[in-house]
Amino acid sequence: MRLASRLLQASLFVDTSAFYALADQSDRLHSSAKGFLESNTSLLITSNLVVYETITLIRMRLGHAAAVQFGRSLFDEALTPVLRVTPSEERRAWDLFQRYHDKRFSFVDCTSFTLMQHRRIPAVFAFDRDFRRFGHWIVYPIDADV
Repeated sequence: MRLASRLLQASLFVDTSAFYALADQSDRLHSSAKGFLESNTSLLITSNLVVYETITLIRMRLGHAAAVQFGRSLFDEALTPVLRVTPSEERRAWDLFQRYHDKRFSFVDCTSFTLMQHRRIPAVFAFDRDFRRFGHWIVYPIDADV
């Protein structure tokens, strides 16, 4: 999806960890995720790789029906626009992944970091500590115990 850079700079990137917490009502972070989502006024965006990772994670932990149901909401880009990771961003993510051999960043996390840097997205909705470890963004919910 193509969004104006001004809109991207006022948006909030959503990570798999936040989507999963929303999807799994038994997850310890579910109420925090739901509460944050209800109070949020920023445009929520994500990447195609986060969509794939989220659907796969839900499939493995909650089953096929849950993955299909949540996947339908993710593919409805009127709710959450999906940014496609470009080949250039993939290469930058691969460089980042290789450089941080001492961290446990997943490749999808590295694509998210790269996409957010490249497109100047200032904040992320995530429970993944790696976004705080990388240290370039405001991570919401701020009071999340992760």
